[in-house]
Amino acid sequence: MNQPGKILRTTCTRDCPDACGIIATVEGNRVLRIQGDPDHPVTQGFLCKRTSRYLKRQYDPSRITQPMIRRSKKADREWETVSLDVALDFAAEQLLHFREKYGPASIMNYRCGGSMGLMKLTTDYFFQEFGPVTIKSGDICAGAGDAAQEKDFGIVDSHDAGDLINSKTIIIWGKNVYCSHVHLLPILKKAKSQGTRLVLIDPVQHRTASLCDDYVQIRPGGDAALAFGLARWLLDRGRLDANAADYCDHCDEYRALLLSKSVGEWAQSAGVTVEELERLANFYSQGPSAILVGWGMQRRQYGSASIRAIDALAAVSGNLGVGGGGVSFYFPRRSAFDTSFVDSSLAPRSIPEPLLGPGIESARNPRIEMVWVSAGNPVAMIPESRTIQRCLMDRFTVVVDCFMTDTAQCADIFLPTTTMLEDDDIVGAYGHHWLNEVRPVVGPPEGVHTDYEIIQRMARRVGLEGWFKDDTESWKRRLFADLEKQGFSLEQLQSAPIKNPTAKQVLFADRKFPTASGKVNLICHYDPPTTRINDAFPLQLMAISTDEAQASQWQPETQLGPAPVTVHPDAAEGLNEGEIVLLASELDTIEVQLVFDSNQRTDIAIMKKGGWLSAGRCPNVLTRAELTDDGECAVYYETAVRLFQAANKMTQVV
Repeated sequence: MNQPGKILRTTCTRDCPDACGIIATVEGNRVLRIQGDPDHPVTQGFLCKRTSRYLKRQYDPSRITQPMIRRSKKADREWETVSLDVALDFAAEQLLHFREKYGPASIMNYRCGGSMGLMKLTTDYFFQEFGPVTIKSGDICAGAGDAAQEKDFGIVDSHDAGDLINSKTIIIWGKNVYCSHVHLLPILKKAKSQGTRLVLIDPVQHRTASLCDDYVQIRPGGDAALAFGLARWLLDRGRLDANAADYCDHCDEYRALLLSKSVGEWAQSAGVTVEELERLANFYSQGPSAILVGWGMQRRQYGSASIRAIDALAAVSGNLGVGGGGVSFYFPRRSAFDTSFVDSSLAPRSIPEPLLGPGIESARNPRIEMVWVSAGNPVAMIPESRTIQRCLMDRFTVVVDCFMTDTAQCADIFLPTTTMLEDDDIVGAYGHHWLNEVRPVVGPPEGVHTDYEIIQRMARRVGLEGWFKDDTESWKRRLFADLEKQGFSLEQLQSAPIKNPTAKQVLFADRKFPTASGKVNLICHYDPPTTRINDAFPLQLMAISTDEAQASQWQPETQLGPAPVTVHPDAAEGLNEGEIVLLASELDTIEVQLVFDSNQRTDIAIMKKGGWLSAGRCPNVLTRAELTDDGECAVYYETAVRLFQAANKMTQVV
């Protein structure tokens, strides 16, 4: 590296499974270049497309670096730039006022995953000690899958990613690794070069299909049916593990469930041909076979049941506890750290995150009067965007962010915070087992502070200074306490990533599970969901991840004009590619621009997630707030929609 300036290391904290090591080239107080750390065991010298462009966001002129307040949201709504002391005094005054008048439950702390740093938990700790206040529960992204694997296996964890080279078949189920888990690619390519068969199952045809030897374009929501059909095929041919009953509960009930439909009927329910199902089952039976479960399929009404069906397939086929096997959904990014100082059970009330808007709106005794938002942009990212917008506009709202997001536009107080290149933290990952330190490679602009520094200053104003007197280094050591007991030091982490010492190369190698019975808890009941698409709304909306932006962190110039929506040409009869049309659900309508792709199914409409409400590009205005069957996850992918010409706009959408 012949670039001028210092070479400093840090870690990406954005909501991504890879938590990449970053090398920053710094001159003065400016980052000239960022690259993937070649010495990081996962990053291996390259960054994803999104983070490779991060300096454009770091130095975006629209970044806000001064605290702002507005005395009345309902009047002229003009922002006033103030000092941090004035902004925090105003915030503290409101916190104390609402706690005194209505009780701490009238205040809500909403913190999401815009930064995955563990220091962000200190915000939760502040509101726990100040109140405790109302909090969110569940998880919009992974809650249904987490609940499924906890019920099935007793824990949520994954085989070490490197174990994939021992697989004969790898099924990538509902996952676009080029977009959402890019650092799996070297491992998958190595496995393929050694003869491993790669198979993709996904209703959306995306780039990962080009990596795979086979692609099954399943019906949206057909995942459980396909898993049951595969297991039924194995059962019929005597290819299930003869010893499955030794480590699985409810085998008889599960067998009855499989026998409730023929292979052909399961295939029909999954939206695949019998030939496709049989070919896939034959591949899978030639184990060891691994399943990599994506996060999209569990964002449906029966999302948890879908993951449970896949878990059961892996269990009864003998692919648990063996090298090259497993069903990997998530890596427990916090399990190595001591986060016991935060106890959500103390909260007087919680609102499921997918129901944030309706939950705030309906909360009584007391009504929610104030909301503190950090590390998130719920107006853009959570269903029923307009409901959330309305609720925040009608309550005293504080937003901690770097940019004037859709959520920040609802605020009374805006507190600027640091970017990931200015932050000081520790981070785990949900796509591998490595732990990393986050260190500031440049200082923040004057007036900008970390989330913890903001909380420290708030604590002094509300009588909690004793709880937050320690500096960031001390908090890191507190988080690191469990690791120290196992012989690791914070200094080691500051020198290089540390692998989570509780992680296993192969999960459940002893075929013992931390469930109540010590066995796999097989799913034994399934009610097939009824499709929501109909003649009036014939398409399912799928607002999916993109390599162009992380969640709603788009560059402003990308949010101009109607958002593109991709459909099969046959799904847009009478409409033309490139035409500006309307996309409507029963809830709302937005303007979009048509893109045709004959590789897609005729029953889906694909958008990029995270579009801005303020730009008219937000898919979540169309999506109703509801919960999955377990885990309080958001039902993103069952919104029925229709396309029609703007000239024929419906007078009302109900």
